[in-house]
Amino acid sequence: MSALPILAVTSGEPAGVGPELCAQLAGRPWPVRPVVLGDRELLRARAPGVPLREYDRDATPAPGTLEVLHVPLGAPAVPGRLDPANARYVLALLDRALAGCVGGEFAAMVTAPVHKGVINEAGIPFSGHTEYLAEHTGTPRVVMMLTGGGMRVALATTHLPLAAVPAAITPAVLEETLRILHHDLVAHFGIAAPRILVAGLNPHAGEGGHMGREEIEVIGPVLEKLRGEGMSLVGPLPADTLFVPHTLAQGDAVLAMYHDQGLPVLKHASFGGGVNVTLGLPIVRTSVDHGTALDLAGTGRADPGSLFTALELAIDMAAARSRNGTPA
Repeated sequence: MSALPILAVTSGEPAGVGPELCAQLAGRPWPVRPVVLGDRELLRARAPGVPLREYDRDATPAPGTLEVLHVPLGAPAVPGRLDPANARYVLALLDRALAGCVGGEFAAMVTAPVHKGVINEAGIPFSGHTEYLAEHTGTPRVVMMLTGGGMRVALATTHLPLAAVPAAITPAVLEETLRILHHDLVAHFGIAAPRILVAGLNPHAGEGGHMGREEIEVIGPVLEKLRGEGMSLVGPLPADTLFVPHTLAQGDAVLAMYHDQGLPVLKHASFGGGVNVTLGLPIVRTSVDHGTALDLAGTGRADPGSLFTALELAIDMAAARSRNGTPA
C-alpha cells in the first residue's frame, strides 16, 4: 500500500467546471494521493490528453496520471447545461468521499462546486455542502469558514434569508459557534491562543442600542462569558470598519454574523484563490470558493487556483489532525 495519505476530491456538478479543474491535479506533484471521484468517461472527455488510472487503494499511481474512483453519471452530461437527472450522482460523490473519510480510507475530502438549484429541482432538499455533511455525520453544529486574502472569515449563520438571520443568532448558537471556531483554530491551524474578531449584527454594532439591541442582549453577553473562560474575543465590532487592515492585523480570524456580511470582503481580496472550510466535522473538508461557472465549462479557461489551494489546505489540516492524535 502507498505510504502517502489519500485525499478524496469530488468533481461536483458535471455540467460545471469541476471535472476539468480536477483533471488539472494530474499536472502537479503532490505530497499526497489526490483521488478524483467522478464518472470515468466524463473526466476523460473533459481532460483530453490526461492519462487516467483506476483507483486502487493498494497501488501506487504513476506520476502525471489522474487517479479516478469511478462513480457513474445518471445521464449524459453536457457542459453548461444543468440536468436534474444527475443530482443523485452529485450526492453520491459526496457520500462515497464521506464514507471513505469516516472509515479512515481518506485523510480528507476536497469538494468541487455543486449547483444547489438543480439538486432542489430534482426534489432533493439541499442547502449546501456544509449542511449536508453536518447532517450525514450526525454533527449538531458546524461552522463555515473561508480563508483567503490573508483572512479567515467564519459565519455564525450560513445560507439563510436575511430576514431570518436575527432570530437565528441565539446565545446558544453564538456560543457553540465560537467554541468550534476557537477549537479548530488551535487543533487544525496550529494557533495556540487564537484572537477572534466578532462583528456586530447591526450597522455601527447597534450604535449603543439605537440601531438594534442584539449586540447588547445577545452578542455582548456571550463574548463576556467566553472571555471569562480565557478566550481572546474582540467585539462586537462594526462590520464596516472591522475589515480595515489595522483591525484585521489584531486577529487570527473574524466571526461574521451572516453570509453577505463577511464573504464579499474576503472574496474581493482572494477570488479564485480562496478556500471554504467546514469546521466542527469529525473529518477534514475543504472546498473551492466559487460556483459551477457554467459559462466556462468545457472551454478549458477555468482557473484551478482555488482547487489547488483547497487541496493544499486540506493536506495541512489533515497533518495537524494527525499530529494532535485525531484520526484523519
